[in-house]
Amino acid sequence: MTRVLHVLDHSLPLHSGYTFRTRAILKAQQSLGIDARAITGLRHAGAKTGEDRETVDGLTFYRTPGEASGPPGLGEAREMAALSAAIQALAQEWRPDIIHAHSPALCGGGAWRAASALGIPFVYEIRAFWEDAAVGNRTGTEGSVKYRLTRALETQIVKRADAVFTICEGLRDDLIGRGINPGKIGIMPNGVDLSLFGDPPSRDTKLGAELGLAPGTPLIGYIGSFYAYEGVDDLIAAMPILRKQHPAARLLLVGGGEMDAEWRAAAARLPEPEAVLFAGRVPHSEVERYYSLVDVLAYPRKASRLTDLVTPLKPLEAMAQRRIVAASNVGGHRELMKHGETGFLFAPDDPSACAAALSEVLSSREEWSVIRNRGVAHVRARHDWAINARRYQDVYHLLLANLNRGDGQVALTASA
Repeated sequence: MTRVLHVLDHSLPLHSGYTFRTRAILKAQQSLGIDARAITGLRHAGAKTGEDRETVDGLTFYRTPGEASGPPGLGEAREMAALSAAIQALAQEWRPDIIHAHSPALCGGGAWRAASALGIPFVYEIRAFWEDAAVGNRTGTEGSVKYRLTRALETQIVKRADAVFTICEGLRDDLIGRGINPGKIGIMPNGVDLSLFGDPPSRDTKLGAELGLAPGTPLIGYIGSFYAYEGVDDLIAAMPILRKQHPAARLLLVGGGEMDAEWRAAAARLPEPEAVLFAGRVPHSEVERYYSLVDVLAYPRKASRLTDLVTPLKPLEAMAQRRIVAASNVGGHRELMKHGETGFLFAPDDPSACAAALSEVLSSREEWSVIRNRGVAHVRARHDWAINARRYQDVYHLLLANLNRGDGQVALTASA
């Protein structure tokens, strides 16, 4: 049985798109007969609790003890050193065959050091460029010293990895632009664990009544994180325009984050503030109840490097739940859907365009069944973890075969 150690920034029991993707990967690999476990770096909340091992949902997570300290640069170097040491210590009792690290670059740096010391293959997977994510989260500035150093570190890790995966074409093309060999980079798209999605839930009438939503109310929904780059302020601004054509339309926002107060203030300034409902953060087990009320899931991401290069997970989950999706026409969304076939696209950063698209969707209910069927078929064909995870297995086998022969890096294709 192949043993694979995944190296992560954070994991379950925390809930995020990052942790849900990780869960899906580990579960899919387990079903293929791989002994897949994971270790988190110092930034995982709870790393200081003293617990060195945790089991969540049948998955094993090891923790790196301690905390990083020191000025910028030195602190990060210490983080990578601590992660490398933790991996090598773990390898004394549980010998992995493959080390598979996931961005950010601090995870990749620590994992590469450990893999080199242990003499085993190193796979690096990029889910997003974290320097761009910092810009999107308003915690960083494009072109700053930290931005450039983070980018340079990631480029070096990619060059050193035996095989590389990205989650989409945008990220792969950017790496190729940095001079990375295209044959070394495979794509592992965001996916859905379809075993978690059965028939879509019937409308939760009790929850609808609690929220003051009468049956038949045209409901636009956003369920996700409250970050500036998500563009929900444009969705809020679109509501007065949309209600000129669909006066009963409402907007339901589920989630929380740094933009919560600003978006609530923007909604309060609308001519009809009651058009927007804030549900706040809800337990993950309760999210399906909110999905059951929504007619159209809207994802109005703003145009930026982050949103053009990275594909999100939420639209795929919405399609899997047979929901209509309307999203801004940024690169990450274009990789997931085709306008009028599996969803609807509208110009980013433009409330009027958003309102026009939503009005078009609400006015074409007779087409919804066909679009929903296409969306589910698309997810099943291209984004089912039970199928896609086999690509990892193929690469692992090649790397281990090359290791036994003394060969170098494995060559991948864009669809690997």
